[in-house]
Amino acid sequence: MKRALALARRGWGQTAPNPMVGAVVVRAGRIVGEGYHARHGGPHAEVAALTKAGKAARGATVYVTLEPCSHWGKTPPCTDALIAAGVARVVCATRDPSKNAGGGARKLRRAGISVEFGLEAEAARELNAPFYFAHEARGRPFVTVKLALSADGAVGRRGAGRVRITGAAAEREVHRMRANSDAIAVGVGTALADDPALTVRLSKAARIPPVRVVFDRRARLPLKSSLAATARAIPTVLLAGKPAAARELRLFKAGVEVFRTKSLRHGLQLLAQHEVRSLFVEGGPTVVRALLAARLVDRIVIFQSPRCLGAGAIAAFDDASLLDRYRVVARRRFGPDVMTIYDPTSRPT
Repeated sequence: MKRALALARRGWGQTAPNPMVGAVVVRAGRIVGEGYHARHGGPHAEVAALTKAGKAARGATVYVTLEPCSHWGKTPPCTDALIAAGVARVVCATRDPSKNAGGGARKLRRAGISVEFGLEAEAARELNAPFYFAHEARGRPFVTVKLALSADGAVGRRGAGRVRITGAAAEREVHRMRANSDAIAVGVGTALADDPALTVRLSKAARIPPVRVVFDRRARLPLKSSLAATARAIPTVLLAGKPAAARELRLFKAGVEVFRTKSLRHGLQLLAQHEVRSLFVEGGPTVVRALLAARLVDRIVIFQSPRCLGAGAIAAFDDASLLDRYRVVARRRFGPDVMTIYDPTSRPT
């Protein structure tokens, strides 16, 4: 199953709105076929693995990271392919939560195939967390916030403009994360200070370029900013709160879509209605603090540098011990920097 999960990750940024799925076919203790869902609309993982296994699939066990689908979509049901191949057993990490595709286990069992669930279930759900979240009737996107912090917990230095905190390896990982998100967001403060492009440049391009989102209550985003200037080429959304009709109209004419929102939650709900299932928020700290206070954050990604910013440093959080209250989901090193992913919806064990 761990091999199936590793295969599933190869579909990163290419399968949305479908999940990433991997499958491994084993017979007599030997892998005879493996595959993954490489791109939305293409063959599913089970079909790719069965194709490689060929006749060796008969009587085999198939390890798959998600319950095989039982419906006709862009491709035929995976359950039909498994039954036709004559497999004896299917081990699934997790059930498929979707109403259309779920229920594959019942169909397989009716055909006499043994089906089991639960192996590496937590890892499988974490890999496709936005997919599961979308089927839990939350009415908003799965929200991940990312911050780069210095060793002393700062995001910058007052009066210093943009300060580079982390290294090249960490920056490449951020772009990889962008590629698997439906939208990338910043607050207007970050947009004004850094003039970001919010595009995927240092990683394999996403199948669909992420929408750029700016939290901007008074519609202050300049027309000459990178985001507004390229809005006709890359979808760009501004979440405005205060009436600013003249500025909103100018941005709209430049190609920026303006949503008038009542609150942060309402803004996220509007994004969800426009097929944004996962939102990657890259700051700044004002937006992150507001989202945390409203309990609208599902994951926090911290890239911590060994570099100290010292005097004049701008703290990321008012409470330096905040992150200690959350469960650590993963931790990895990228060059000199350490990435830690936290789940703010659960406590450490």
